[in-house]
Amino acid sequence: MIENLLTLFQHESIELVLFVAAFISATVIPGGSEAVLLGAAAAQPDRTLEFVLIAMAGNTLGGMTGYLIGRFIPEKKKEGRALAWLHKYGIWAVFFSWVPLFGDALPVAAGWLRLNPWLTALFVALGKGARYAVLVAGLHLAVL
Repeated sequence: MIENLLTLFQHESIELVLFVAAFISATVIPGGSEAVLLGAAAAQPDRTLEFVLIAMAGNTLGGMTGYLIGRFIPEKKKEGRALAWLHKYGIWAVFFSWVPLFGDALPVAAGWLRLNPWLTALFVALGKGARYAVLVAGLHLAVL
């Protein structure tokens, strides 16, 4: 059973599957990017950094899609947890876009507030990359 799963994560299109899962996971749709990343890293440990970068790129682009959606939301009364975080902590709050439940709303709120898109992308990438790095580090410490 485990060998079959590891073979699945060695498939020639695992990079595309990981990228798409990470992209989708940055939206309100659950994508399971963590499971795909950990499976790929377990099956091919020598490619772990590559897989982290692929997941980070997909998740960041997904988050920035949220940013673009936020840019098109009409200006109305601005409220909500994500907006409160952005008002309190500024652009730095977008680093926490990886946090479950409200993190996906942070890039949308950043777009709505018209925050700098380059800084938003940078902090989204750093936060999501840090999360993926911690996950694979835990995998390597626990299993490999």
